[in-house]
Amino acid sequence: MASRDLIEERLRYRILTELQRNGRLTNQELAQRVNLSPSPCWRRVKDLEESGVIRGYAALLDPEKVGVPVCVFTLINLEMHSSESLEAFQEAVRIRPEILECYAITGDADFLLKIRVPDIRAYERLLNDVIFRIPGVKHVKSSFTLREVKYDTALPLPRPAEA
Repeated sequence: MASRDLIEERLRYRILTELQRNGRLTNQELAQRVNLSPSPCWRRVKDLEESGVIRGYAALLDPEKVGVPVCVFTLINLEMHSSESLEAFQEAVRIRPEILECYAITGDADFLLKIRVPDIRAYERLLNDVIFRIPGVKHVKSSFTLREVKYDTALPLPRPAEA
């Protein structure tokens, strides 16, 4: 790798690491932390945003303090895997705010959902009013979390090569 490319890779790594730690840093603060002047730092951040590496910024809320303390991981099996049934399921999931994450997975289930609700009754309503009514849902298995052991939003970035 050329020397200039290596320098850029290291700057990108440092910028992304700092922004994952604190997305509210001002450009001035970020520039100081990564040892750049503000203008080149701002240009690099804009490039990362425009290329889609940085997808957005968000405030991380405490689920208990905002009233959704119950976290449920739900495994879903579909009867069929036609493009129509897959799209219908995915669209029904996308529009529900309680469903924070949805992954198509391998193994014993087709999808894994991460759901946040105020209480078990709210989860039961979501199951009965939404999930069980999605055409093609065959089987649902729920696991309620007892406590959160680790929660992190920062991705494990590959470290740039050393000189």
